[in-house]
Amino acid sequence: MIFKSWLLKNLRYAAPRSRIQCAIGWVLLVFATLVPASFAQTAPAQGARTILVMGDSLSAAYGLSAAQGWVALTADRVNKTQPGWRVVNASISGETTAGGASRIAGELKRNRPAVVVIELGANDGLRGLPLQQTRSNLERMIKLSQAAGAKVLLVGMRMPPNLGRDYTQGFERSFSDLSKLHKTAFLPFLLEPIALDRSAFQADNLHPIASAQPKLRDHVWKSLAPLLK
Repeated sequence: MIFKSWLLKNLRYAAPRSRIQCAIGWVLLVFATLVPASFAQTAPAQGARTILVMGDSLSAAYGLSAAQGWVALTADRVNKTQPGWRVVNASISGETTAGGASRIAGELKRNRPAVVVIELGANDGLRGLPLQQTRSNLERMIKLSQAAGAKVLLVGMRMPPNLGRDYTQGFERSFSDLSKLHKTAFLPFLLEPIALDRSAFQADNLHPIASAQPKLRDHVWKSLAPLLK
């Protein structure tokens, strides 16, 4: 399999600290079709505060039922432990930061969120899009969200080293730099709990399986929960 050969080759020659970056090949999402995963908790209480998730197929439960994804699992936890809150998932499989930046104003107007989770960028990286373009799109989403009165959780991503050290390091640094600049909450790497576990991914080598989703939920929750206080 071409992908397996690529991954093994890069793992062999990469420095140890880069191996998680290599493993992110499993989740390069450009091959995912553009499928929206919008949902909201049913019957929210009047005046409920909203958590809006803007993501790609990692947040859209690609290859799974919507209820199995980490966002839906987070919504279940919110419903049980955070009365007065609801989750709206506006993620789309295959989404780039440009797509997110073009949709964010409408989603903010429609949902009036108190918290916005931004999980985008992997498809930009796979396509080798200019880092400044990715950064500008993410910054637009952050600034519009904050201007609307929402707290922001920026979720980072990493790229495999075959894209070149300058690109991969610059890509990763874009997330941390933006978080510091705009004082957002920050999760450096969504897939950190499972990135090196091949068995945690579907047969396409791209997307986490259902049993891995609770690990992603718990990982995100550590950064999300403080924003709900």
